[in-house]
Amino acid sequence: MRLVLLAGASGSGKSRLARQVGALVVRLDDFYLDAGPSLPRTGTGIDWDDVRTWDAAGALAALRALLDAGAADVPEYSLVENRRTGTRRLDASGRGCVVAEGIFAIELLPLARAAGLPAEGIYLDRPRTLVAALRLRRDLHQHRKPPLVLLRRGAALWRAQPGLRARALAAGFRPLTMRQAIAHLGSGDAAVG
Repeated sequence: MRLVLLAGASGSGKSRLARQVGALVVRLDDFYLDAGPSLPRTGTGIDWDDVRTWDAAGALAALRALLDAGAADVPEYSLVENRRTGTRRLDASGRGCVVAEGIFAIELLPLARAAGLPAEGIYLDRPRTLVAALRLRRDLHQHRKPPLVLLRRGAALWRAQPGLRARALAAGFRPLTMRQAIAHLGSGDAAVG
């Protein structure tokens, strides 16, 4: 079974891409930790972009279970409530590809490879103004946070997107446009490494 870690800016279309190619999707955002006083903070609250807000070991265990056993129980996380609200069962039966997507895919790729998982890294490379518009539309529609928070966070993410891309490429991710990624993931010829 093929394992792809899919990185890209928040709102770049990672979930849409994974669904479009028929992959089993593992939402890495579901591995956030419940909000609490021990999580890293910024001036406006918890810093959800800090990797310390996220359960890397749990994500790795779920990916290993999917590859080894074909199924895994994963948390369900509410971004509105800032906590885990339950679990769900993922079943990889009949799927040739598992796509794990989320903002911490960059940090997960070297961990997955060190753990012996055959992971390929793809960075969904899209223009940052387009990504900002798509992200704002999604976040407003899903009522993720108050609009002013979304606008402030959106501006910060817009400024940070070139650095995110550079970090992904330095970690071993391959930059692909949406069209290139659809063709690559649909072709079945993954190039691990």
